[in-house]
Amino acid sequence: MSNSETVTADDPGVLERRREDLNRVVYRFKQNPMSILGLCIIFGFVFIAIFAPYIAPYPNDAGYQNQPAVHFDQKFESPSAEHLFGTDQAGRDIFSRVLFGTRLSLRIGVVVLAAAVSIGVPVGLVAGYLGGGVGMALMRITDVFLSVPPLVLALAVSVALEPNLTNVMLAIAAVWWPWYARLTYGEVLSVKEETYVEASRGIGATSTRTIFREILPNVLAPITVKMSLDMGYAILVAASLGFLGLGAQPPTPEWGTMVSQGRDYMPAQWWYSTFPGLAIFLIVLGFNFLGDGLRDMFDVEVQ
Repeated sequence: MSNSETVTADDPGVLERRREDLNRVVYRFKQNPMSILGLCIIFGFVFIAIFAPYIAPYPNDAGYQNQPAVHFDQKFESPSAEHLFGTDQAGRDIFSRVLFGTRLSLRIGVVVLAAAVSIGVPVGLVAGYLGGGVGMALMRITDVFLSVPPLVLALAVSVALEPNLTNVMLAIAAVWWPWYARLTYGEVLSVKEETYVEASRGIGATSTRTIFREILPNVLAPITVKMSLDMGYAILVAASLGFLGLGAQPPTPEWGTMVSQGRDYMPAQWWYSTFPGLAIFLIVLGFNFLGDGLRDMFDVEVQ
């Protein structure tokens, strides 16, 4: 095939088809009311995370600007106009703490997925494209991590390290990257023999350019869908570790830690655990709805 006959992902015809595909998938997304609801929920939590210092009625109760407050004369007040979600054992406003907890939860999800994708996707790309002994070695290492149940591995890493927010994110990232490596590996195997990849190699493009300019853009859809589904799950795992005392430590306003502290006062002070638990439920639900919508939109299947 001559250079004049080759077709790459940069050609106008290919770009036009991609624009048409994008319009089609956006239309599919708009047709799914649950995905719209999920997107609205996530936008709501992002808004809260950004403007928490201005929304929270008692930001110091959440340790804003390193000024944790205690009000023992107001402890365990039930939900009211003054304290919408009631107060905890130190008299701190639970509503303010839940709002600031949104920042922590979203930060955990973003950092964990960024780390997992940064490790897993390159591993999958290299293993799938090169194949042979290199690909087999990388996939066997991945299989070793996949053979351990995710929460068990996260617990092991958390126990080995000092319980804090940073180590929680490291523990969860260690669990997550192999899934992206396996997903990317399978997708690369399915596209690396396509015409545009062969054309890229035929005109003398380097392996790096072929991988990142031709293959990667065409495997991003399932990776994006998996990220949207995993965001809620990563937040849930972080809350689980906090509930077990291996995550963010008090007085950090982390939802799982707040639920764990509140269980000691159930059922009399039911609001202590209930409202952080509802926040976890809503954010996980939002990301699941969004992920399902993206899956339908791109018409892909992910594990």
